[in-house]
Amino acid sequence: MVMRITRTSKISGIVRTKYIDITPAQLREVEDPQRKRLIQEILPHLSPSDREFLMTGVTDEEWQAMGWDEGEEA
Repeated sequence: MVMRITRTSKISGIVRTKYIDITPAQLREVEDPQRKRLIQEILPHLSPSDREFLMTGVTDEEWQAMGWDEGEEA
């Protein structure tokens, strides 16, 4: 199921919407502050970019603008 997800970037404050392949149950689990599983376990089919957007609202373009390359660790 593809859902329309809106998030506010924790870096820029910009509000963006993406269509992401996620069920309502998966979204509830991801958003649960007491969740027990990692987002990679809940949504292994999503790209790291889509998982990051779900958690923080940050896009690849924002990371690149900050000088971070894909795959680079903090």
